[in-house]
Amino acid sequence: MKRVCVTGAGGFIGHHLVTFLKERGYWVRGVDLKYPEYTEVDADEFELLDLRRWDAALQAMRGVDQVYALAADMGGMGYISTHHAEILRNNSLINLHTLDAALINGVQRYLYSSSACIYPEYLQTEADVVPLKESDAYPAQPQDAYGWEKLFTELLCSYYADEYPMETRIVRFHNIYGPLGTYDGGREKAPAAICRKVALAEDGDSIEIWGDGEQTRSFCYIDDCVEGIYRIMQSDYAKPLNLGTDEMVSIKQLAHMVTELAGKRDISLEHVPGPQGVRGRNSDNSLLRKVLGWEPATSLRDGLVPTYEWIETMLTSRDRV
Repeated sequence: MKRVCVTGAGGFIGHHLVTFLKERGYWVRGVDLKYPEYTEVDADEFELLDLRRWDAALQAMRGVDQVYALAADMGGMGYISTHHAEILRNNSLINLHTLDAALINGVQRYLYSSSACIYPEYLQTEADVVPLKESDAYPAQPQDAYGWEKLFTELLCSYYADEYPMETRIVRFHNIYGPLGTYDGGREKAPAAICRKVALAEDGDSIEIWGDGEQTRSFCYIDDCVEGIYRIMQSDYAKPLNLGTDEMVSIKQLAHMVTELAGKRDISLEHVPGPQGVRGRNSDNSLLRKVLGWEPATSLRDGLVPTYEWIETMLTSRDRV
């Protein structure tokens, strides 16, 4: 039985990945600062460890064959645009310690979770953006500290694989969403935030949208995400790969889609000042299809249905308490 460690296992993608790996017969150690908030622990072992500490990283990496490194200080645009120093410091410590501890403990293969935030601002100034290819990362100009930290660690993983006896894999996430994820408190991302606002609104109400709503993104459903992570880990491809969809929508279109799915057709959008990130971003999946013979298949509409239903249920249950 192959033994793996998933860092960030208390987070959204991490706990979904733990479940996915357990269903496929892996022995899994989950590591995080916290337990999963909305579901039970599926891991064989779950250790509460602060991977900013070297001793914690060494403990986490012991006795495993593979590591899925998902641990990160992160959140939606409201969070990552206002916590640059904290994010850069925390994530740099997590990544340096985890990677080095994995090498020392004899880990065979290490997957690093990067982000579409590594792509240059100068390629994302228009809403009708050209889909971003993996090779577009350089010349580098990420928008925020979060993107710089991710890009730096991609390079570090590549150098480790070149110079040490440990293989690395790199996945660039494009806006992952779905049930059992953060939906309030400031760290939630756009789909969850809009689902929450619509669920709380009555017909005739308005919901707030940051900016004019014309900024564009593509969104990847969590089930596709964890399958993609697993396929990339099993592949022989060591360079970065996008993991997202190429179904680009504006934030305004996303909001209208959620209100329609909720059956609330008389909700208006109130445009307010707020951080918007880059003007447009979309994933080019050409290389992903070539390497894996696969790409995410869940449409945004199909993925929003269970996402909205879960968030609505959580809000209803909370109100009853």
